[in-house]
Amino acid sequence: MMHNAAIRSIMYKKYRVQTTDSSHDYPVAKNLLNREFTADKPGQKWVSDITYIPTGEGWLYLTTVLDLADRKVIGWALSDGLKAADTSVAAWRMALKNRRIEGELLFHSDRGVQYACTEFRGHLKALPVVQSMSRKGNCWDNAVAESFFKTFKSELVNHANFPTRAAARLATFEYIEGWYNRRRKHSSLNYRTPAQQESYFYTTPMAA
Repeated sequence: MMHNAAIRSIMYKKYRVQTTDSSHDYPVAKNLLNREFTADKPGQKWVSDITYIPTGEGWLYLTTVLDLADRKVIGWALSDGLKAADTSVAAWRMALKNRRIEGELLFHSDRGVQYACTEFRGHLKALPVVQSMSRKGNCWDNAVAESFFKTFKSELVNHANFPTRAAARLATFEYIEGWYNRRRKHSSLNYRTPAQQESYFYTTPMAA
């Protein structure tokens, strides 16, 4: 159908900025997620990652936390730099405000210093959270988070020219909260949106 309509995919790579600094002395968690990218209900498995957005004023960094049950971006943060307080910690705090943890939570990320550092891990200690990390250099271990960024770049960033960080912040907010979470359908969710899948979990007795 795409061929007949002369339509082609806009998915393509441009350049890549290194956002993962795994050269640190902090403890590294085992890969407990083990590529099991499904969850019985929200609040069981979350994945997180960091990417970059080019602007006329320099890089802007986006950190996200997604729930594997409905693929919703439940926490996110935009920052000018890569400090844990502005990236992993800020996104984590938003995720906790937006969604309750159901029993024990498995939190998965890469081995980056923002997730391994004492500052971030301190926010997990008082909660029923088990930390999981990808194997070194293995992006497939965090495929859902990587997939979101690929979609985000392909549908927005790669086709935009942001003169300022403020412009990128506004466009990112509109994409995540106005489009991705509420209106974008996913084949992995039986073509529901994340918001529809979230509602399904909380209103369907069999999903409880």
